[in-house]
Amino acid sequence: MNQIELSVPYDNGYEPDDYMMQEEEWDRDLLLDPAWEKQQRKTFTAWCNSHLRKAGTQIENIEEDFRNGLKLMLLLEVISGERLPKPDRGKMRFHKIANVNKALDFITSKGVKLVSIGAEETSAKEGLLLWCQRKTAPYRNVNVQNFHVSWKDGLALCALIHRHRPDLIDYAKLNKDDPLGNLNLAFDIAEKHLDIPKMLDAEDILNTPKPDERAIMTYVSCFYHAFAGAEQAETAANRICKVLGVNQENEKLMEDYERLASELLEWIRRTIPWLENRVPEKTMSEMQRKLEDFRDYRRMHKPPKVQEKCQLEISFNTLQTKLRISNRPAFMPSEGKMVSDIASAWQGLEQAEKGYEEWLLTEIRRLERLDHLAEKFRQKATNHETWAAGKEEMLTRKDYESASLLEVRALLRKHEAFESDLSAHQDRVEQIAAIAQELNELDYHDVASVNQRCQSICDLWDQLGTLTQKRREALERTEKLLETVEQLFLEYAKRSGPFNNWMEGAMEDLQDMFIVHIIEEVQTLIDAHEQFKATLPEADAERQAILGIQQEVLKIFQNYGIRGDLTNPYSTITTEEIAIKWDKVKKLVPQRDSALQEELARQHANERLRRQFADQANLIVPWIQARMEEIGRCSMAMGGTLEDQMTQLKQYEHVIVSYKPNIDRLEGDHQLIQESLIFDNKHTNYTMEHIRVGWELLLTTIARTINEIETQILTRDAKGISQEQMNEFRSSFNHFDRKKNGAMDSDDFRACLISMGYDLGEVEFARIMMLVDPNTSGVVSFQSFIDFMTRETADTDTAEQVIASFRILAADKPYILADELRRELPPDQAEYCISRMPPYTSPGALPGALDYTAFSTALYGESDL
Repeated sequence: MNQIELSVPYDNGYEPDDYMMQEEEWDRDLLLDPAWEKQQRKTFTAWCNSHLRKAGTQIENIEEDFRNGLKLMLLLEVISGERLPKPDRGKMRFHKIANVNKALDFITSKGVKLVSIGAEETSAKEGLLLWCQRKTAPYRNVNVQNFHVSWKDGLALCALIHRHRPDLIDYAKLNKDDPLGNLNLAFDIAEKHLDIPKMLDAEDILNTPKPDERAIMTYVSCFYHAFAGAEQAETAANRICKVLGVNQENEKLMEDYERLASELLEWIRRTIPWLENRVPEKTMSEMQRKLEDFRDYRRMHKPPKVQEKCQLEISFNTLQTKLRISNRPAFMPSEGKMVSDIASAWQGLEQAEKGYEEWLLTEIRRLERLDHLAEKFRQKATNHETWAAGKEEMLTRKDYESASLLEVRALLRKHEAFESDLSAHQDRVEQIAAIAQELNELDYHDVASVNQRCQSICDLWDQLGTLTQKRREALERTEKLLETVEQLFLEYAKRSGPFNNWMEGAMEDLQDMFIVHIIEEVQTLIDAHEQFKATLPEADAERQAILGIQQEVLKIFQNYGIRGDLTNPYSTITTEEIAIKWDKVKKLVPQRDSALQEELARQHANERLRRQFADQANLIVPWIQARMEEIGRCSMAMGGTLEDQMTQLKQYEHVIVSYKPNIDRLEGDHQLIQESLIFDNKHTNYTMEHIRVGWELLLTTIARTINEIETQILTRDAKGISQEQMNEFRSSFNHFDRKKNGAMDSDDFRACLISMGYDLGEVEFARIMMLVDPNTSGVVSFQSFIDFMTRETADTDTAEQVIASFRILAADKPYILADELRRELPPDQAEYCISRMPPYTSPGALPGALDYTAFSTALYGESDL
């Protein structure tokens, strides 16, 4: 009772002298009262038995049972917890006196005075009275002013029990007019449930005008000791619950971060090999499917992962802030799962993604050109094979051996015409070989059949050259014997062959496929076609001349009556064939005109798409840049509170989210451009990739900035930092952030600390730099600066406080038992401690003892537990 603090002055209505005078008068009267003496004996006997019960004995009569001094010595051992000298066991009077003297000597050795009432006892009495007043203040009909008449109705005792153990008594049902029932109820409950012996009789208290003050003080002090320990244990348990609750919440956040980081890294690990796969498909349709798969990845699969990455960074920052606020060691993720590791993996993903898109477009262009070349090869090869069909058989005939001179000359002239035709086809064969070579260089998927066909054409061409030479030599030998020749047929053959070759070439050119990407290219084709049409009158004149030769032959046959076959022996080209091919050329010319005009219209449409995309892109990119600047200004502003900054940032976030439809429309235009195979745009310097990166950076920046302000608010509220202090920190930081990049180098940081009153030596400054720059990057961010300043100005729980709380629960033992933890803490937190506390291994420990000191230091990172 001597340890009770008197923090509230108490006035009982009496002057000090009057009070003491009344007490002296009461004491004189009581000393002569046998009832008072009986009450004192009963109270002291009950008090002694409450302690002797622990030693398995009790007393009935004070004078008789304490006469030999044995039970008096036992009582002192129980109360003090110390061993007294060995008692004398004899029954003689001097033995009894010796034992009583040993007890009295022990009491004297402890500084206890055996006479009168000292100042310490008076102070203890006042402290106990104040404790009773505080505990019973809320209860009706209770007004504790002393330790006698204030307790006669029993309500004060019932109020003390109800205040600490409301489950034992229903105070609302008590009646002030039933003091006997109230007193007996309080005595019975105290003896049964609180282990407080029944030291008083209700009848004695009621029948005495002023109950004995020391008896009631003795009895009430038992309630104080019974309840004071419980309150202290409850306070200690609450502190431990708070600390463990914070630790469990932080562990949950750590587990969530590890899981999310693992899932995101696994997704990146699976996606990068897919993006790095550069094995081309063989056909255009298969490559188009690859492009569609890539577009689905960009539209549907990647955006959620961008959000997950941003949320992971926010969760990590929030967790680190909570750990700093609760004075816990910083969270260190598993190897390979740091925020920097995730950012590095994400950068690898972005790099692979960029290269993959460029590769896809390049491959599509390559396959497009390959398909065009392959079709051109097939057309030219088919035309040449059609022309060459039967030529080998013709060149191997021996018809000149039995022919007449006229027939030989005709064969010779025919052969000359063939040689002219053969020479004209030389360019076509070289074109076929060149196209085949290009298909080989571009790795055409069906290059084997191309090579086989080209080889067949080249072999036949070489064979035709050899046979042609041999036949000419044979005809020239025969020509010396034959002199008649048909000049007109020869002239027809010489002119019709090249003309026929020209018509075939014209038909090939008019049917030739073309690939253009801009208006200027298609305009070039249109100009070339107009030049071709300008040559048609000259070609028509040549056609009329060739037909005129044939008409002249007919005239000669008619005029001179020549009989025989009118078939030109020198040429296989007939006038009907020339007429058919000429008609086909005239039909192909307008078809070519139509195809070129359609392509011109398509290129104009592509140009509109380019301009439409450029107009939007040239507006969106400056808008994104403007928002980034606004966010930067807002995060560095000092005009208002953090809540004002948060409100402004939330408004910016709403504006940014509302702007998303513009990005979606631009994505739609970009898809139309890609579907139209438009590969460049001279009207803007911005690509869709630039805009996507800028948009994702804007979303990440606003989210990160909001998180930083939330972290500052959380730090300010948790550490009790005022807005003025936050503004002062921001002002100091901005002043020494000379590069205006949101960070101070070490020299600027030292100057900032000196300006705020820090007296820094080299060792102290090195220690501070280790706190604010653990990665030794050489710069101090604003968040690190705020964390340092709040840590310097705020007060938090410490490991020593937690150890002291556990020591209370353990009744001052250096260890604690599992049963004690389960009794004082909630079940889940008790099991949490039991599962993590190491065994206590020092000598004298009970089985199952747990080391709460090592556990507490580990909570604050001060040990390796």
